[in-house]
Amino acid sequence: MRRRIYVLNPNSSARVTGEIDTAVEPLRVPGGPTIACLTLESGPPGIQSQRDVDGVVLPLCELVRDCEARAAQEDVQACAFVIACFSDPGLAAVRETTRQPVLGIAECGMLAAMTMGQRVGVISILPASIPRHLRYFGAMGVIDRLAGDLAIGLGVTELARRDATRARMIETGRRLRDEHGADVLLMGCAGMAPYQEPLQQALGLPVVEPTRAAVGMALGRVLLALG
Repeated sequence: MRRRIYVLNPNSSARVTGEIDTAVEPLRVPGGPTIACLTLESGPPGIQSQRDVDGVVLPLCELVRDCEARAAQEDVQACAFVIACFSDPGLAAVRETTRQPVLGIAECGMLAAMTMGQRVGVISILPASIPRHLRYFGAMGVIDRLAGDLAIGLGVTELARRDATRARMIETGRRLRDEHGADVLLMGCAGMAPYQEPLQQALGLPVVEPTRAAVGMALGRVLLALG
């Protein structure tokens, strides 16, 4: 039976979904599961507040059920789900919805970053995102490994302004490195995926793209289960 990993973008931006799809391309390996990136069309343009996070929980659960039903019709096994938003919206609820592994990019991104450095610097989109991230990292029990969390001051839809976004991310990453002692950077939004390589080249630090980290973990679990 064919197997498929679903990567779910909880916002309604097809552009962000396209960039996620490009980011995970290296993880489409011969003999491995296919990777399908889907957009929650009923979601907000960007997940930028706690209200946005809470509002997509039930729609995400419904989308997972729909994916499993459609996969069964196509004789495909839905073998893992990745929630591609740095707030990990609905992570616990979706895990109750399916028997398959469900991974959130913030959780996986932070875990991956901690294997690459001692002090993790997070680059967020808006200042309002930071308290939400701190609550989450505190709940994960990893707050002591956080060097800092700084915002670039751009919303999800504004990340398409390539030159401005790249410049702000480099400057923010430089502050995290030089002022906060970060030795690894974690991008705090799935829409930042195109900027991983420019950041690494400009700052000389490893940079974790969290959707790749989460899909990589999902892929590993699926392949090990097959083995």
